[in-house]
Amino acid sequence: MAPRNEAGHRSAALRRVLIPLALAQFICSFAGSNMNVMINDISEDLDTSVQGVQVAITIFLLVMAALMIPGGKLTDKYGRKRCFTVGLVIYGVGAVMSAAAPGLGILILGNSILEGVGTALLIPPVYILTTLLFTEVTSRARAFGAISAMGGIGAAAGPLIGGLITSAISWRAAFVFQALVIAIIVVLARNITDPLPPDRTRPFDTGGAILSAVGLVLIVTGILAADNNAWLMITLIIAGALVLVWFLRSVRAKERAGTEPMLSTALFRNRTSNLGLVTQNTQWLLLTGVSFVVAAYLQVVRDYDAVETGVIFTAETAGLLAASLAAERFAKRHAQRTLILAGFLVVIGGTTVLLALVSRTPNVWAFAPGLLLIGLGLGVMLTPSVNIVQSAFGEHQQGEISGLSRSVSNLGSSLGAAIAGTVLVAGITSTPERSYALAMVVLAAVGLVGLVAATFLPRTGSPSGPAQQAISSVQTEFTAPPHKDVSSPFRRPWRKPRR
Repeated sequence: MAPRNEAGHRSAALRRVLIPLALAQFICSFAGSNMNVMINDISEDLDTSVQGVQVAITIFLLVMAALMIPGGKLTDKYGRKRCFTVGLVIYGVGAVMSAAAPGLGILILGNSILEGVGTALLIPPVYILTTLLFTEVTSRARAFGAISAMGGIGAAAGPLIGGLITSAISWRAAFVFQALVIAIIVVLARNITDPLPPDRTRPFDTGGAILSAVGLVLIVTGILAADNNAWLMITLIIAGALVLVWFLRSVRAKERAGTEPMLSTALFRNRTSNLGLVTQNTQWLLLTGVSFVVAAYLQVVRDYDAVETGVIFTAETAGLLAASLAAERFAKRHAQRTLILAGFLVVIGGTTVLLALVSRTPNVWAFAPGLLLIGLGLGVMLTPSVNIVQSAFGEHQQGEISGLSRSVSNLGSSLGAAIAGTVLVAGITSTPERSYALAMVVLAAVGLVGLVAATFLPRTGSPSGPAQQAISSVQTEFTAPPHKDVSSPFRRPWRKPRR
């Protein structure tokens, strides 16, 4: 009976560890979606504009995209639990600061910067710790399923929960809610034990981290400047592109010298993975872009409050959840390329329906069919896009490609809020219907780009194989054996190659 009791105790201990990890994914997903329904309340309370709130949302997403890969690298040097805890504390401080913000500047510092940095530090350890602690395939899949479900609930229900809190109390209470959840996670995380000791001698490519972050920030900032100054936009985008070229040259120089770079160039030599990353980026751009455009239009033009806006978005939420629940069935019956193509077609159709119905009738329910189709299309293709990217590499590169994959997804979210938001706010007060229509046309065009990229994916790649071992997107994030350092392929000290 002793071995059975010991197994039972271990199982119960792992369940206790899983709770804070799943809650962490929930609150980060919640933070990424709930602000869309607070646009009016925040802009009126802080005496700012819709564009100001758009900037805050975009910077939050951009900070996550820019720092996710460096955040994953830091777990090797300082330990997974320590990075997780530090990320939670930084996030909590940012949430409290946002709740008490007297103006837009403090809100950006608290929500966009501190919460973004905290998220970039705590999310990589969630997946690495789950992989290391849940050693059996079945238990690991179940654990990732729970984390995936909590992330889906946070992202899908964020507008509704945020809207209810905002209408019942204040938009500031939504940030207090985040801080309380973070405090609970910190207490629960005391039970977590890092299975691998940190390696303080592990090098960290500080220069590469700075260059990659600066390049992304310049490009997205340039897009945000489009409606104010065309020359400034062009200057910032060119400067960002040059910085990213500098970053890639520095990576190649480090690889030739035998030192560990921030990101291996080998990740970009796989055609299938590159196409999969394009589809991932496009999908998240569409999701965030549609959410921002519709939420801003409803609140600024139609004068809807946060709850009403959140309720309308339940159509998109229902579509996402329905497609996610059927993900396993779809994966068994259809090739991943087929699912991605079908998803883009449905999303483009949904965007067209949104554009057609809303322009013809003032009825609020005109938004429901289009949002439902967009949710269904995104839910169908998000998982296979990640699976295609992950299964293109061996186990020793899973950690690095996972960080790149999440960074590309977050960059898509940043671009969605920046591009679609910029088109919308440029004329939302003078010509709201025209601005809304133009923003939706731009998003439909982006969907066509993703569709074209998907057509070049390999026709093979049915669900059998590496990707089938994990149905949900987060389940594919880390598939290396539990006793390996999965966060980087550089498990041995680098030596200069022999000539």
